[in-house]
Amino acid sequence: MSVIFPAPPSEAGYLNQDVEGRTVMAEVPVTLTTIPKKSKQQTPQEAIDEFWSKFTTKAPGKATTVIPHNEYVEKAAKRSTKAVGTNTQTSYEEAAAVCKAKVAKIVKECRRVNQKYRDPHFDLEFDLKWGSRDTLESLCNTKEKPDSDFKPKSVKRVVDIFDNPKFYIEGPTANDVRQGRDGDCWLLAALCTLSNKPSLIERVCVARDEQVGVYGFVFHRDGEWISEIIDDKLFLTKPDFDESFLERILWEDRERINSEEQYRKAYQSGSGALYFAQCEHENETWLPLLEKAYAKAHGDYAAIEGGFTGEGIEDLTGGVTSELYTTDILDKEYFWKEELMKVNDEFLFGCSTGMWGVGWGDRKGIVELHAYSIMKAVDIDGQRLLLLKNPWGKGEWKGAWSDGSKEWTAEWLVKLNHRFGDDGNFWISYDDLLRKYQAFDRTRLFGPEWKVTALWTTLSIPWTLDYHDTYFAFTLAKTGPVVIVLSQLDDRYYRGLEGQYRYELNFRLHKDGQEDYVVRSISSYCQNRSVNVELELEEGEYTVLLKINAIRYMDKLPIEEVVRDNARDRRDKLVSVGMSYDLAHSKGKVIETSEEKKARKEAEKRKKDKQRQELKKKIMDARNRDHYLRVKRHNKRQEKKAKAKAKAQAKKAAKAEKAKSKEAAKKEVNATKEEQPETEKEKHVQVLSPSPTPGPDDSKKEVVSDSGTDSSVETPSVDSEKSRHPSPKSEEQPTETSKELKESKPDDVSGSGEVEGGNGPATGGLEDSKDNKPKSGEEGDIEEKENHTGDEDVDESSSDESDISSVSEISDRELDIELERRANAPLPSPPPPAPIGPEEPDEFESNPWNAVATVGLRVYYKVSDEDKDKEIVKLRVIRPDPYAKDKDEDEDKDNEEDKKESGEEGKQEDLKKSSKGLDVDDSSKDATLEGNNEQRKKSILSLIPPID
Repeated sequence: MSVIFPAPPSEAGYLNQDVEGRTVMAEVPVTLTTIPKKSKQQTPQEAIDEFWSKFTTKAPGKATTVIPHNEYVEKAAKRSTKAVGTNTQTSYEEAAAVCKAKVAKIVKECRRVNQKYRDPHFDLEFDLKWGSRDTLESLCNTKEKPDSDFKPKSVKRVVDIFDNPKFYIEGPTANDVRQGRDGDCWLLAALCTLSNKPSLIERVCVARDEQVGVYGFVFHRDGEWISEIIDDKLFLTKPDFDESFLERILWEDRERINSEEQYRKAYQSGSGALYFAQCEHENETWLPLLEKAYAKAHGDYAAIEGGFTGEGIEDLTGGVTSELYTTDILDKEYFWKEELMKVNDEFLFGCSTGMWGVGWGDRKGIVELHAYSIMKAVDIDGQRLLLLKNPWGKGEWKGAWSDGSKEWTAEWLVKLNHRFGDDGNFWISYDDLLRKYQAFDRTRLFGPEWKVTALWTTLSIPWTLDYHDTYFAFTLAKTGPVVIVLSQLDDRYYRGLEGQYRYELNFRLHKDGQEDYVVRSISSYCQNRSVNVELELEEGEYTVLLKINAIRYMDKLPIEEVVRDNARDRRDKLVSVGMSYDLAHSKGKVIETSEEKKARKEAEKRKKDKQRQELKKKIMDARNRDHYLRVKRHNKRQEKKAKAKAKAQAKKAAKAEKAKSKEAAKKEVNATKEEQPETEKEKHVQVLSPSPTPGPDDSKKEVVSDSGTDSSVETPSVDSEKSRHPSPKSEEQPTETSKELKESKPDDVSGSGEVEGGNGPATGGLEDSKDNKPKSGEEGDIEEKENHTGDEDVDESSSDESDISSVSEISDRELDIELERRANAPLPSPPPPAPIGPEEPDEFESNPWNAVATVGLRVYYKVSDEDKDKEIVKLRVIRPDPYAKDKDEDEDKDNEEDKKESGEEGKQEDLKKSSKGLDVDDSSKDATLEGNNEQRKKSILSLIPPID
């Protein structure tokens, strides 16, 4: 049987099989062996401590300047550090005067060149045509740029929009207000509220020249008035006839005599053609121009979207707003009589509802999350009624006392001077007001009888919520009503550069000498720009402790990233907003006071004295150590010299005795020679002839010969002479100052003593001289040398003793030179960077907590005519002393110094303790109390831990 093998695959089939095989191999998951990370063994407490060490930045701070080399910041900073009491109207009068001067300058300039005014810093037409949108959109501070809802189609001047433009027609009133496509109902509600009090809106619109097209306004910002100048260009809802497409096709669908003019009248004429806010009257212009000026003051139209009526009233009047909640009103009768009934007199009110944003959206016609203004409050025939205004110009309350309700009669229409109609004005009862509205914005107005003192500072806000070490203090010279306001910078006018943190402010007022605190502020749910308290204060010293809660929003970009993202594409916008940012933060720039300067100089002096003392101690320790070693070496040399001298004297005596014995032996030998025959003498001489290589014991043999005396004494060796007369170079010279500074170990001291001691006279040389007998011809010379050596030893020892008798003190000049040398020495090269481990950096370590806030305190107080020129309030910032002495230094102080400083320092210590004290309603307060019941009660009242 034959076997038939299958045909071999073709080349194409082989390639297909190969591709399939490779595909299968590629789909097989590849498992890589990962090296397990070494887990660091830590206790739970160590892990928590490590987490917090990474959580907070090691370099706290905040960028205070965005514009490079901004020289205007320094000028503004110097002006803001002066806490001088001024009349509340002074700042307004100065800003109004500046605004009028600006308008006059522009009018003169434009008339000279025969041109209308065009604002180069807020040019709507250029912005729309070129698509830069700098007047419409803020800087983006999120990773994803949001879509803009503003889509105006054209820009025209006032004279081209209105047939007969008038800035005011029968004055500014609440009925004039109509909201446009911007979400600034809070601002328009504030304007409605201002319209109830005569001249308030007129105070904002300072100067104008309608023919030239320039308008000047003033606004209140961060405690002071500022001026703003605009031209008369406004956004429109429809495009120009020549630039339109769809509108033109629809418009020309009908045959018209003058299509372009009819198009303009239909779409681009009158108040209804405006894209943003508009007046009810077709030819009235004050509202859209004021809104434009307010938008320019804050950077763009998007910056004024969303807000609170109270903040708008503050910006337009310079008043102080408090946020009140319906559920927090203690005495509703008092609230009606003493507050609501004074509306448009001492207070202005706004109201809103649905503040939590979880409602139905409408409460019987009242729109949630929308601002309303309280226009009037009346108490007639037992009925407590209030007139409210919706800035939309439509949409009203549909309950009791609404238009057309059963409560209305002809008599009541006359009493309240009311007309029915959907115009946004409606009446509501006091009970329904409290039921339907959740929050009130109450703004106190200040007249010319009020003065204000303000001061700003910058604080680093820790993550833990507690009273800050930095606080404000003020002196009140006269008893009277006072309004204390703690505020932060209004970030609305540098929108996009506000950073990642939002701050909630609180403070507590203490009076020196009293146990309990006077009052504390109540934090707001919504309005966080400022908090305030209003009360009667007696004259005295007061302290304002600060508690600031920082909240971080991770979806916001840090300032440095916003600058990086916009520096290339939106330069003009970044310059404009950055300038506002720089000038705002210059208010809180910390400038050294005279007291702080004095403390710094004293600290620098203490530091320098400490360095000098430490350096002096090191140098003197080195000198004493070297002195000890020199004395030790000197004593060793003296001991060896004494031994050598004693040996030399003994040797000399032995030599003298030996010489006598030799002389006697000579005589005896001579006598014997005469008797002996000549042959024996020759034989004897031949036997006793010296060997060319004498042995080591040859010097011990007794030789009786005529020539033996001369050959038995050898000249002292060179080593022996060197040992007897050590070279001056062998003695150690005094070490240099730089070497003396090096501290040596105890082993080095003993070792160096032994080594240096070895450099003294060698004992080996003396032993060799003892073995080598001197020749008879040289005995006299040797004796003279020995005597001379002894004299030299005496002189040398005396000179050494004079050199090491004492340690010289180092002078202050030497210390200053050494300190200067160390200060100017080049820094050591930085260590090489640590190798990057396999672990990724901790998310908190890579982006740690770094909250820094600029806050200011304003103190308003009433003054009489005789006290107008007196300084009633002196305000200052008390910062923790960065140059405080260490505990070790404090322990070394004398009791007298402690007594001298116990007054002021004890006071600061008490304030520090009070600043760290918990509030009385804090759940942890009980655990911090100490002592008996009386002491615990006192601790609660004073918020200072009891001191036995």
